[in-house]
Amino acid sequence: MKMIRKIFIVIVIIFILILAALSVILIYYENKKSYCAEDFGIEILTSQTDYDKDGIDDYTDILQGAKIEAKNKPRYKSAYYAGGYPPDDEGVCTDVIWRALKNAGYSLKEMVDEDIKNNVKEYPRVAGNPDTNIDFRRVSNLKVYFQRNQLVLTTDLSKIEEWQPGDIVVFGTSHIGIISDKRNKKGIPYLIHNGGQPIREEDILERYNEYEPITGHYRMK
Repeated sequence: MKMIRKIFIVIVIIFILILAALSVILIYYENKKSYCAEDFGIEILTSQTDYDKDGIDDYTDILQGAKIEAKNKPRYKSAYYAGGYPPDDEGVCTDVIWRALKNAGYSLKEMVDEDIKNNVKEYPRVAGNPDTNIDFRRVSNLKVYFQRNQLVLTTDLSKIEEWQPGDIVVFGTSHIGIISDKRNKKGIPYLIHNGGQPIREEDILERYNEYEPITGHYRMK
């Protein structure tokens, strides 16, 4: 009788442990599940511009370029390169931006260099000494450029409908990324960025904002 009772208790414990494990797994996958704008009744905006005339609007082109960068997953390496551009298999957060814009036909380097040339006093990081090899790869300079030349949008993450795929977001003056078309269960979009992390498109926008507040949210005109 005692043996039967012990066996019964062991079975009950195993059953409880299995239920607990299944609950943890379900919670994990529920939190990992991604959503899209349509799940929240959000209209996806498309650009009226197709700069490279490839039949794909600029916002979509930029998003696709960022996703390509996330898939390629270049090694995080901060270095100075003659000519400005790092090798394809290297990069930092700012390289996500110019590579994504390149997919839409834009040369961010040329645009930033031109704006610095004509408005150098607006760029504190340059301090009157432009360096075309690195200026377009500095977050603080990109923040000034986008603030001056592109659409300036909300930094409030609760306004989920105003965060669109292909938008550019700046944290403080040290990190930058691109908004994904994926969203979490609250409707907050994923971020495509390079901080050396294993997964380059991730649900981290809200958490990163707590660590280093969003100081800029931009969209190409």
